[in-house]
Amino acid sequence: MVEHSADTLDRTYGALAHPVRRTMLELLRTDDLRVTELSAPFDMSLAAASKHVAALERARLLERTVHGRDHILSLRPAELEPAATWFEPYRAFWEARLDALARHLGG
Repeated sequence: MVEHSADTLDRTYGALAHPVRRTMLELLRTDDLRVTELSAPFDMSLAAASKHVAALERARLLERTVHGRDHILSLRPAELEPAATWFEPYRAFWEARLDALARHLGG
């Protein structure tokens, strides 16, 4: 099994724990966005949205590039790999159990 820093996994899963941050990551899957654009869909202040962005940055899930007054955010999907790798044995375990149940039930 691949070993990952507990600190890295804690930051990643902590960042993913909030629905606003998960939605922000979804929005960044298709395009880089300014902080104001990323916060627009949410009913919260720019300061509150910036706190969510900071949590994603601490987890290294976002990269910020500054162009003058514009702060452009980009998704760093490779940073999700340690979390996905950690979770994989559990996914495989439950898939095998569900497959066995389906066979048992005749499905």
